[in-house]
Amino acid sequence: MLIHPWDAPTEDTEWQQWLAAHDFGQLAANGRPGEPPMLQPLHFAYDPSHHEAVTHLARPNPLWDALEDRPTVLLSVVDDYTFIPGPWQATEDQPPEHGVPTSFYAAVQLTCTAHVVDDPEAKAALLQRQMGHFQPDGGSAPVAAGAAPYGRLLSGIRGLRLEVHEVRAKFKYGGKRSEDVQRRVSERLAERNGPGDAAARTHQQRRLAATDTSTGMPRS
Repeated sequence: MLIHPWDAPTEDTEWQQWLAAHDFGQLAANGRPGEPPMLQPLHFAYDPSHHEAVTHLARPNPLWDALEDRPTVLLSVVDDYTFIPGPWQATEDQPPEHGVPTSFYAAVQLTCTAHVVDDPEAKAALLQRQMGHFQPDGGSAPVAAGAAPYGRLLSGIRGLRLEVHEVRAKFKYGGKRSEDVQRRVSERLAERNGPGDAAARTHQQRRLAATDTSTGMPRS
């Protein structure tokens, strides 16, 4: 993923807060020689205090064979995206039809080492962590090995701890454009108000407020 200086997080808390609210992504594992990477869509719970994400998959999933031989994986999350028409991005000295269209989006990529969890008690603890993230208000019975209602189901899944080694984040919201162009795009997003436009506009305005648009770099 190419990250220009004007697309980089203004600080670590930017991607951390964004990731805390985005817990569905794709896990990419290396395929065998000559084969494409394997991609698995999944929910996960990211735990910044332990620098890891936890999830689980069905035991028959073909991803397990890939992880045993090649445990280095990439967890990719992309959201808050929208399309920006060319005329919106035309510079002040250009006719609108010469503007360049682009995409706005936020993306976080976690490079991880995958650790497979098969011990029943460890799996139950992992699932309970996920449950606490996705159902903080409760409503489901505790997950415990050998106990109803979920204990008998543990043999059908395998747990997965993703130990995070590197984080790369990108917030592509027109940061290299002049302040006038960015404000014009913001107005157009509000007028169009299509899917993803409100979230993209929020990011754009937040980053515009935190960035020196003469350089495209975060204000010190």
